[in-house]
Amino acid sequence: MSTSPYEHIDDVERLDYYRPGGYHPIEIGDRLRDRYIIVHKLGFGSYSTLWLARDRQLAKYVAIKVGTADHSSKEIDLLSQLSARTVENAQPGGNMIPLILDHFNLDGPNGTHPCSVTAPARCSLADVLEPGSGPFQLQVARSLAAQLVMAVSYVHHLGYVHGGEYIYLPEPVVRVDGQPLSPGVPPHVYPPIWLGKTGQEFTLPEARLVLADFGTAFCPAQESRFESYTPLQIRPPEARFEPTTPLSYASDIWSLGCVIWGILGVRPFLDSWLFGPDDATADQVDALGSMPDEWWENWEGKSKRFDDNGKPKEGRKVWTFYQRFQDAIQEPRRRRGLEVMDDRERDALFRMIRGMLVFIPGDRLSVDEVLRSDWMRTCAIPEAEKTWGRRLLCNDLLSTNA
Repeated sequence: MSTSPYEHIDDVERLDYYRPGGYHPIEIGDRLRDRYIIVHKLGFGSYSTLWLARDRQLAKYVAIKVGTADHSSKEIDLLSQLSARTVENAQPGGNMIPLILDHFNLDGPNGTHPCSVTAPARCSLADVLEPGSGPFQLQVARSLAAQLVMAVSYVHHLGYVHGGEYIYLPEPVVRVDGQPLSPGVPPHVYPPIWLGKTGQEFTLPEARLVLADFGTAFCPAQESRFESYTPLQIRPPEARFEPTTPLSYASDIWSLGCVIWGILGVRPFLDSWLFGPDDATADQVDALGSMPDEWWENWEGKSKRFDDNGKPKEGRKVWTFYQRFQDAIQEPRRRRGLEVMDDRERDALFRMIRGMLVFIPGDRLSVDEVLRSDWMRTCAIPEAEKTWGRRLLCNDLLSTNA
């Protein structure tokens, strides 16, 4: 196991990724392409860093995603295609895909880095949904859920699977051995700036969603993808139990159902304390019931969690589907004096989520069936249309119940 040669700094990218093929060293105040002045960091991932910048040419703020040198420009190419298709037609969901404003390559000590420029988003859902933030107001959560489904629907129809302000001071990068930094390592790094609010503070007009990070998106008609890059909590079970079967649009539906649950509540559908795939599988069975017989027989870890009759072993706490709803969605709202779901909405939500979180991929709802579900039509989409101030879906898309 390798050890980083740098002293640890919280909430920043991996410093040992500043190497040939890795991140490009950027500091606040840097000028890219003699046009964009770096203002602060917005975030980072395994294959990129994201920066808030001032566009000197257009006198406005933008977000610049700087990929690692060993990462292809595939995401930029895909987003450029989606952006062009969005301009060409008014299909619902297209306005929830980030438009590429500019793209270029950046040469540096670690290689050539693909860069894309988009309008900056205020914050990510993952940040807002951090423990302790509190739930969104119910109308806001409904709107966000509807917009997310419409964005995924747009991507699927184009043939792809998506697979108060706090300013932080710069942290100096220091090698453990005291040696000087190489040219490809920045002298300072920055924790991401927070431009968002707690969930409760968001209002319905502010709840506009953008579906981002297409770094692992792919077109099933052109390539087969067998490995899922989604986090364990939202990873579809077929990625584990059918490793030789290509992932499909149905894989997105599983993850989409988990994310919708997280938007509505204060904790994810699957337990947030998962220590590995066996914990995830056990949690899925606890919530959804029996998995396919072949999967069950091949699951080596089941004997530690279930008896020979498939019942949870004594002493192991089981969190049922209904308990998850009460603990994650209803009770946190009730304690804060927020609107809760009535029985009719709850039942409609259950039908939709259960239709999405089906073990067998082919038995899951399609994204269009999710859009036509009772909860989407009567609860979520009307709130999204209030957010955007216009009608988002035509009647023929909503004419059939799911």
